[in-house]
Amino acid sequence: MTQAQSPGPGGTGPERSRMGPTRASTLLVAGLGAAALAWLLISTLYYDYLPELPWLPVVTLAALAVLEAYAAANTRARIERRPGRDPVNPLLVARFVVLAKASALAGAIFAGFYAGLTGWLFVERTDAAVGDRPVAGAGLLAALALVAAALWLERSCRVPEQEDDEDREPGNREGRPGPR
Repeated sequence: MTQAQSPGPGGTGPERSRMGPTRASTLLVAGLGAAALAWLLISTLYYDYLPELPWLPVVTLAALAVLEAYAAANTRARIERRPGRDPVNPLLVARFVVLAKASALAGAIFAGFYAGLTGWLFVERTDAAVGDRPVAGAGLLAALALVAAALWLERSCRVPEQEDDEDREPGNREGRPGPR
């Protein structure tokens, strides 16, 4: 096989286009980068250009976290076909996965930003900084709640393992035992 034909991470095989679960390292790097940027921006612009911190982004992040948590619980129940629940549309599940991945990353960026902002506000001893601490702290908590809800939604969209899947060996679709 040539390099262009080889399957796997460097080639064009089926493993190349497969979407995996969100990595904690990706979220951590995004959050740390946003925290550093927030600290840098806030220490430069806080007293000159920025007004009082608004509550609207905090409320929006919290509302998104609640909605995604509800979607996670509902989707899991529908995938498991619990009594009284309609079967789930596979296209809806795919959309929820995309939403969950995007929300986890956005939540990590907001959490990093609010963490950097909160850290800087607790270092400053001015009245303006003290007045903005509750908004920044609530924003950090709402962003972390969004990350948690998004990861829960992503995990809820997984197809549960079936009993006969445990007996199969990897790569054997017929369920016959492979060579040992």
